[in-house]
Formats: sequence, structure tokens, C-alpha cells
Amino acid sequence: MGSTALEITPTLSIPDDELVERFVRASGAGGQNVNKVATAVELRFDVAGSPSLPDALRDRLLSRRDRRLTDEGVLVIDAQRFRTQDRNRQDARERLAALITAALVVPKKRIATKPSRAAKARRLDAKRGRSEVKRGRSQKNQWE
Repeated sequence: MGSTALEITPTLSIPDDELVERFVRASGAGGQNVNKVATAVELRFDVAGSPSLPDALRDRLLSRRDRRLTDEGVLVIDAQRFRTQDRNRQDARERLAALITAALVVPKKRIATKPSRAAKARRLDAKRGRSEVKRGRSQKNQWE
């Protein structure tokens, strides 16, 4: 792959020198080949120290409760879905791009609301009704 950057959007891309790729042996089935070839990819991206990310996006990525994010703010993506190193590398990059794209969406602010007067009245009427039903079950009223 001769690309110089991982493009997220037309205006946002991450240079290759910010991505650290390590090739390791994949776990699982694979026959005799599995012990000889390092096809799995471990992609590391320093979210906290990346100059390519806008501050708001960085904060959203770091505030996610994602187990792939280390305490130092480094995102680690393991890709071993495919049998070739190149395809796993591509898969890891696609997953990183998808994660960053998802964090681009700014969550909508929640607007606190109050129950209406009619809703409060309905709730209190229902409580009164339940109270009457329960009072009707008491021992005192059983023998009268």
C-alpha cells in the first residue's frame, strides 16, 4: 500500500507516521502455516497525542468507555480476521476509520422537561385509586 495517510473524511486524515503497525502471529486454526507467518496486525494510534485530530473529536474519543483504549490514550486495534497480512492491515485501518467517523457525530444535548399539570393530576389520581384498593383489602374491613 503506497498511501501516505488514512483518510477519514475529505477534510480529516491521519498521516501514516502516527500509526504504528506490528505484525504478530494470529491465534486460532490455520494448520502448519500458523506458526510460521505473522499475519495478524496490531494497529496502535495515539489518540491523546495526535496533532491531526481536532480537540473536540479527541475528547469524544478519549471519553468513550472502550476497552481498546489504554490508560495513556492509545487506541489498539487487533485484526486477524483474514489469512493475509495485507488484508488484515486493511481491515485494521478500516476499523480505525469507522471508529473515528462514529466519534465525529456530536451527540444531541438533552433538554430537561417537566411533567404537565394534567400528567401530575393523573398520577396522583392513580395513586389515590391504588390506595383505596389496598385499603379495601385490610383486615379491619373484612369483618364489617
